[in-house]
Amino acid sequence: MTTATLFNYSYSPTTGRNPGRGAAAVRRIVIVGGGSAGWMTALILARSLIERGVEITVLESPAVPIIGVGEGSTPWLRGFFDSLGIEEAEWMPACHATYKCGIAFDGWSTKPGFERYFHPFASMLDNLTMTQFVHNVEARINGADLHAHPDRFFIAARLAANRQAPKARQSFPFDIWHGYHFDAMLLGQFLHRKALERGVRYKSCHVTHARLSADGAIASVETEEGETFAADLFVDCTGFAGLLIDKALKTPFVSFSGNLFNDAAVAIPSPIDGSIPSETVSTALKHGWAWKIPLTSRYGNGYVYSTQFCSSDAAEAELRQHLGLLDSEVPARHLKMKIGRVTEHWNRNCLAVGLSQGFIEPLEATALLFIQQTAATFVEFLERGDLGDEAHELFNRQVNDHFEGTRDYIVTHYKTNTRQDTEYWRANAANLNLSDNLKKLYSTWMAGKSIAAGVRQQVIGKGYPVFSWYSIMAGMGIFPDAQQLRPPTPQEARYNMEEIDNLLDRSSVNYPDHADALAQIAPHRPDPALQIYFW
Repeated sequence: MTTATLFNYSYSPTTGRNPGRGAAAVRRIVIVGGGSAGWMTALILARSLIERGVEITVLESPAVPIIGVGEGSTPWLRGFFDSLGIEEAEWMPACHATYKCGIAFDGWSTKPGFERYFHPFASMLDNLTMTQFVHNVEARINGADLHAHPDRFFIAARLAANRQAPKARQSFPFDIWHGYHFDAMLLGQFLHRKALERGVRYKSCHVTHARLSADGAIASVETEEGETFAADLFVDCTGFAGLLIDKALKTPFVSFSGNLFNDAAVAIPSPIDGSIPSETVSTALKHGWAWKIPLTSRYGNGYVYSTQFCSSDAAEAELRQHLGLLDSEVPARHLKMKIGRVTEHWNRNCLAVGLSQGFIEPLEATALLFIQQTAATFVEFLERGDLGDEAHELFNRQVNDHFEGTRDYIVTHYKTNTRQDTEYWRANAANLNLSDNLKKLYSTWMAGKSIAAGVRQQVIGKGYPVFSWYSIMAGMGIFPDAQQLRPPTPQEARYNMEEIDNLLDRSSVNYPDHADALAQIAPHRPDPALQIYFW
């Protein structure tokens, strides 16, 4: 297949979409907006398209700040850098990055023994303990008095508890699919530089609006500086502003406020000592939750809350009290969040990526994951050369399913909470605005039946693997009350917890201290000639 046929498409005068291969080839792509979304998308597109003659340009305004809520990732960020051939020794020191074994949830449940649990990232070693975990959980659901807290079964939880890095020594061949913590501003700058090295063009300017063609597609974008940029394809990375997907194309937006109440955040940094945790901590507060994310240079802290239940001033005061920074002069940064998604992430000749396409609050650090998967999936469609109506519909359905599956998992954190201290938490627990998929998963679980097969087949629990769903339900203590527990049968009690502890204890000695592992990553010194790329 030739380059020309790979990217041929034309627009229908009636729909503004592509009816199939046509005369106008995708030869020019303009990405409006930088930050993590714009530069990650540029790198993903460049990896496949620049060598085929496609011109990719990023238009970024130096006046628009990077939001960077969360400063954490899923393991997919590791895959992103691996696919680009960028070593950890190059990007991690440049972004003050640390390793992430998973997320600890503190204070979300009030059930004795389940006040805190850890959501781990997967490991090859989990194959040796997953069966025992699922078995014990299912027996516990059916009333057997067995240990079923997830923290006892996964190596990632053990490493996080010991502040160890998820990087096994060379003699121990068990990999952990880890995530990262990082400075979002520095990550954006690093990706900016790498994109330019790989042929992406860049223009510092402020895009004010888009001009539409007669068929309703985007013909060009106009800048405050008086320039016009035309392209075959536009990528909207303008954040919550949605300059192209919303303002220009009027794409409908689906709000998630019916079951995800949080719509604001306040962030404050704090000092970090020599010992560096390898986990994100999410602590339930009065009207939301606080994140604590360790970088090599500081802690990133923030409070995600609902303005229905709490003012911004009250949220800042509560966060400062939580951090012990009541007398601190460190300024707080207040952020507004638009929770939900657009109906069409690919609308006509515009692709929305990042906050412009939607956002499901930072609880599970999925923002970068959506950027990666949206951009990478779109490249697959481009490479197949089918950009017609059916392709649009399939693509949007896939991305929307990913949003809805992730939404279900995030909602579960709130729905299963047992706090009674504020109206916020009581309203979350009482909320019946749940998807049919989630209702089926809950009913199956509470009936004492296995959800494993349904999750694997993506019939229920879409978007997250089996161990994640068992971890959240068991970690929150969604079991019969203690007085209803009965002695387990010999079949139910067939796994020895001491053997699992012994396996994980002996395995954990093969992983280094987190701070020591970070110190061994050589700082990267970029070519001085490339410093002009920073703004």
